[in-house]
Amino acid sequence: MQPISNFSLSSERSVQLIDRDLSFLAFNRRVLALSQQSTIPLLERLRYLCIVSSNLDEFFEVRASLHLSASKSEIENPQYSAQSYANISHAAHQLVEDQYRVYNDNLIPAFAKKGIHILGYNERNFEQTAWVKKYFDQEVRPLLIPVGLDPAHPFPQVANKSLNFIVRLKGKDALGRHNEIAIVKVPRVLPRLVKLPSKISKNQTLLISLSSIIRAHLKDLFEGREVVHFSQFRVTRNSDLSVDEEDVRNLRTALRQSLEHRQYGEAVRLEVSAGCTEYLSEFLLREFDLPKEALYPVQGPVNLVRLNQAIDLVGNPALLFKPYAASFPVQLNPNLSIFEQVSQSDILFHQPFESFDGVLAFLREAVNDPNVLAIKQTIYRTGSNSELMDLLRQAVIKGKEVTAVVELKARFDEEANINWADRLEQIGAQVVYGVVGLKTHAKMLLITRREGKYLRRYAHLSTGNYNPITAKLYTDISFLTKDPDITSDVENIFIHLASQSTLPKLKTIWLAPFALQNNLVAAIDKVAKQVRAGKEGRIVLKMNSLTDERLAHALIQAAKWGVNIDLIVRGACILPAQVPGVSERIKVRSIVGRFLEHTRVFYFRSGEEESLYLSSADWMNRNMLRRIELVWPIKNETLKRRVIDECLVAYLYDTKDAWELEPTGQYTLVSEKTDGPKLSAQQALMLRYGARRI
Repeated sequence: MQPISNFSLSSERSVQLIDRDLSFLAFNRRVLALSQQSTIPLLERLRYLCIVSSNLDEFFEVRASLHLSASKSEIENPQYSAQSYANISHAAHQLVEDQYRVYNDNLIPAFAKKGIHILGYNERNFEQTAWVKKYFDQEVRPLLIPVGLDPAHPFPQVANKSLNFIVRLKGKDALGRHNEIAIVKVPRVLPRLVKLPSKISKNQTLLISLSSIIRAHLKDLFEGREVVHFSQFRVTRNSDLSVDEEDVRNLRTALRQSLEHRQYGEAVRLEVSAGCTEYLSEFLLREFDLPKEALYPVQGPVNLVRLNQAIDLVGNPALLFKPYAASFPVQLNPNLSIFEQVSQSDILFHQPFESFDGVLAFLREAVNDPNVLAIKQTIYRTGSNSELMDLLRQAVIKGKEVTAVVELKARFDEEANINWADRLEQIGAQVVYGVVGLKTHAKMLLITRREGKYLRRYAHLSTGNYNPITAKLYTDISFLTKDPDITSDVENIFIHLASQSTLPKLKTIWLAPFALQNNLVAAIDKVAKQVRAGKEGRIVLKMNSLTDERLAHALIQAAKWGVNIDLIVRGACILPAQVPGVSERIKVRSIVGRFLEHTRVFYFRSGEEESLYLSSADWMNRNMLRRIELVWPIKNETLKRRVIDECLVAYLYDTKDAWELEPTGQYTLVSEKTDGPKLSAQQALMLRYGARRI
């Protein structure tokens, strides 16, 4: 039998995979659908709408520029081209139109029924108009400097995603010139929503957008001129930092300098008001060197992300999800030493159903334990305010050897990580930045402790970041172990990251970019061999994204050989499901619920053998070949069954939050195809762990 790893994929390359960027935009449609569900609290529906906008911002900042650049170039690229740019532009335009339709036709009327109004220019009475005028004069106008464009005043630098106005004027300026275009830049320090005082709003909640306030008083900024046309606008720029690591002496300094220019990268998208005239929109497109496809006229504020402020301004708990208080990890006894408990058995906790406090408790005990000699940790996204980072600083002060592998290029967290690196180095921690050219995405914490005559190692590995904020919003698995094979591997990986010396053969961990992709293909191959030999075989995988072509083709071939495969992929998935003659044995579902699904769990059954792995890595090319990533096994049978039950089986039977990928390439909501009670994996886990708090 020919193994998959050696199988000629020439025939398989004819299988049409789904475009990853179109699949990502389709994922955001699933998020948008949540903002339309009447069973979800109203402010949470608004939050989902804002999440779509935030996701689109990042999509344009990171992905769209690749297609846009290719559309302007004559160089042929199989992945990026004028056609690919046209395809993503068409899909993005449709998504944005639907998003604003939901905002105007669904959310605004629903808010009105609750006595919540975002008052437009023509909706304010005399008293409200007077209050807005006073607010403008006192709080807004002093910060605005309109710039009339002429040879001495060229088009100003407009920052990424900032709010601005373009104005067309009639008449002459103070010097008798006919400069008709002016730009008004709106400072970011101004709140994008303002709440009217109760004495004016009576028993209602009245909000006014900053853009509406400025719109009402544009004429006040141009005394002696007539405002003929105007529009708010917002430009999105390429924000992917590019630093040649081979050619810099100090990566931290180079990145800090690059951050200063991120706000003014290449323009990739232009948002304007739906009423913006063709003259003004074409003027802006020329100024930003953008094609017409990059223009997004919108029926509302150009930045829906900022509507998040309404959630706090409304301040009505009845319009939010009921608060969920995570239980302290049930495997941990808070009255006993965590080191003693891990010595007895591996420990696992499932966030956010169990709290991140277990991780903090483990590190806190290590910091305060005089027998702990060294702490090593990877830092990817911890946030600007982090108790975990403060604990590392305390460990240094207490005289422990602290090594922090800080990933400076964690996208949009670069500044926070640079600042933490500075603070740790200043007090004597050993700070390194991983391997040149590779992001360190693995989540590892290693404690070295003296126990009698011996040094013992304890490890924490995780599918998610060391971030207490996202730990309340993302589903992840934290794993504590004293297993000598795993801890030895983790130790060797830290040595490799710090010294960049040759990595010894690892005993049990699969590490990217060295062996992870090959090991995953081999695991698929092993199951396929068993099935072809007439034995049982099954593959169940849970991850955020599946966009690696080699792994997708390996799964398709395994399915052709008879392997039943279930994929639980929250976001982009390039693998077509249930296509006759290609992937009828492959089912793909996406869970989109209250929490962001973030766990990476890989299950392989070959005959009687079951293997279960947890990972920091999605099945994306960058995770396989351009990052430091971990996959580690769960050996304890009790924990293995628990992970299978909570992270796989529960989600395969979800009939409330699940979407299924059809052979057409479209996703359909499972709840619309099933009768009876709707089962939610997330709600079931909340009930399971919430009950344990009593």
